[in-house]
Amino acid sequence: SSLVMLGLLVSSAFGEEVKEEKVKKAEELPEIVVTATRVETPVEFAPASVNVVTKERIEFKAPKTIDEALNDIPGVFVKRGKGLMDTLSFITLRGIPQQKRTLILMDGVVLNNPYTGNVKMGGYYPEDLERVEVVKGPFSSLYGGYAMGGVVQFITKMPEKREFTFKTGYGSSWKRGEAMDDLRRVYVSYGDKLWNKLSIFLSYGRQDTNGYPTDFNVRTTKPPAGITGYKETYTREGRRAYLIGDRGDNRWWDDGITIKAQYEFTKDTKLRLSFMRNRYEYNYDDPHTYLRNATTGAPVWSYGPVRENTFLAGPGGWVQNTYALGFETKLFKDLSIKINLSSINTEKDWYVITLHGATRSGCGPNPTTCGYVSNTPADAYMADIQFSLPIFSNQILTFGGSFRREYAHTKEKYLRNWKDEDSTTTLKYESKGKARTYALFVQDEIMLLNNLTAYIGFRKDFWKTYDGYVIDLHENGTPKAGYPKEYPSKSASSFSPKVSLVYKPFETTTLRGSIGKAFRPPTVYELYRTWTTRTGITYAGNPQLDPETVVSWDIGIEQKLWKGAKVSLTYFENYMKDLIYRKTVNATYQELVNVGKAESRGVEFEFEQRFDKWLRLFMNFTYTDSEIKENKANPKTEGKRLTHTPLWIANVGLEFKRSKFQGYIIGRYVDKWYIKDDNSDKKTYVYGSYDEYFVVDGRISYQLTKFSKLSFEVDNIFNKKYYQYFKAPGRQWFVELSLKF
Repeated sequence: SSLVMLGLLVSSAFGEEVKEEKVKKAEELPEIVVTATRVETPVEFAPASVNVVTKERIEFKAPKTIDEALNDIPGVFVKRGKGLMDTLSFITLRGIPQQKRTLILMDGVVLNNPYTGNVKMGGYYPEDLERVEVVKGPFSSLYGGYAMGGVVQFITKMPEKREFTFKTGYGSSWKRGEAMDDLRRVYVSYGDKLWNKLSIFLSYGRQDTNGYPTDFNVRTTKPPAGITGYKETYTREGRRAYLIGDRGDNRWWDDGITIKAQYEFTKDTKLRLSFMRNRYEYNYDDPHTYLRNATTGAPVWSYGPVRENTFLAGPGGWVQNTYALGFETKLFKDLSIKINLSSINTEKDWYVITLHGATRSGCGPNPTTCGYVSNTPADAYMADIQFSLPIFSNQILTFGGSFRREYAHTKEKYLRNWKDEDSTTTLKYESKGKARTYALFVQDEIMLLNNLTAYIGFRKDFWKTYDGYVIDLHENGTPKAGYPKEYPSKSASSFSPKVSLVYKPFETTTLRGSIGKAFRPPTVYELYRTWTTRTGITYAGNPQLDPETVVSWDIGIEQKLWKGAKVSLTYFENYMKDLIYRKTVNATYQELVNVGKAESRGVEFEFEQRFDKWLRLFMNFTYTDSEIKENKANPKTEGKRLTHTPLWIANVGLEFKRSKFQGYIIGRYVDKWYIKDDNSDKKTYVYGSYDEYFVVDGRISYQLTKFSKLSFEVDNIFNKKYYQYFKAPGRQWFVELSLKF
């Protein structure tokens, strides 16, 4: 196993201590990380601030989504504003905003979507995971694009023996309509190792909920005299507004299937194959109007400029297949080789938008006034080869190359019935484009002294976008002026160096510092996605966009204190350049341009106290001060905080394991953050705002038998009411039975 291999590595480095190391219990062995260096490295020697969420921690926390496994780690911002139904969930690191600037891997496969750079978390199940590695700081020197804030890698498990897992659970809101009602969850997996050579793993999971009202109908036009039932409120910018209804309970289901196999030819030679299929779909039940005719009491669905379609929210969904092949071997005793090939096929990534002719019953005879469905199938093909070779007596050289090809194709088609995404008619809009990247990388790990290690590395990426195409059509099917457009290809390259030092002056103390550069190429969405609203405003992509870059440095200390106690403190700074913003050219035209410069600096602090093996207390916080330094597209934003970046994030918790009981209680605080780059969305606790919140979650479980466990959990115990654009879930309970053989 990887832990045994690590024990051998450490013992060979430090001499005759191997005999003592072999008799240690598994939980006492050094924790390892792969993502930070691409080879197995003890966390205490990793050249970055690293957090590892182990399989035991994942089973203990029992998150329902893979991103929730990270929501109590310092320096990590996990946004999931309305529970499972949040299609815009994201993970960001160290104040580098938006998902597209944090690289997400699963078993080495890049999950960042080739269309937008975002990651769809629906359909992935935490029960499949062996561990999660979070590596903070710029990592383009090893991984190329997207790794501006760092890398999160989800590593799935491969069984060493026969195992069977079955889990089922049910939960609902404490008060119906305030959180995810009727949440049902089931998961089953089987793993085995045959003939001491072939390992297999199969799993299937599904969860669904009847949801709750998350999406409200808020209008700035006041209902006229004779209409009652509305409530006065505000927009997130502080303008007077009126709450007139909601778009119905936001329902959701997702499922996922995983098939994996690994064959060990020898101890050092392995072949792995895997397939994952992940799906989700959201929709809404009947909408609700709060408006009533003052005379008759009849419901009112429209007035003045407000139409019935403003109460209607269309469905959406996503289907993705992931194929991966991995091969590793060792030549000449010391040269290790890893080859990874993968393909991600997004069959469907769709959503429905209603237009002014949509009604609760469907549509009128004209599809161009009813609604349309937008669907963006996309593909990404990746290849990565890595070599690792000890040289001299104190160095490990890691080098290799990678290739990635991306393609995305958006089509919008009018619908005969907005409730049926398959009732398509004529084409409304189409855009598509491709991108490819070749790269070479090298890293030298040098043990300067027994307690001082340097990491020096760089990567050169060669990026090209091509075959860009856009067409926008009138309702009669004829192209609008200036369309179709075919764009010429564009190329760019990026050099991403990084230097790190790790120093252990004492056995209980680790000091580390690093400086590096990272980049992100523009996505197909940013390059080619262009559309015109019904009011005549055109939002244009820009095929001439250049990659964004960041230069970051950090310095930190980890200190073991008295028995069971440790503390860590890290200071970091980020200098971002060529950030992509939307520039207003005139009253009817906006386009994306490279104009921005921004800086952020902050502190990560973490403290942990363990009492034997039955009690753990912890607390951590992250402070991130960010500022837009230059934005020629919108100068009034200069001096404002970066979007998607809370000033404070903090976690405090207690975990216990005693006899057959175990459980936790965790409080999570997130400061207010902004979605508008001029920070004008200052109003709090209104629909559309991104509020500060402190929520407390708790869980307790009891081991019924050797093979079965019963658990009960409550999320948002104190029923904190807040918005993350949509209304966030209130207090909710969940009961689960687990069987594991």
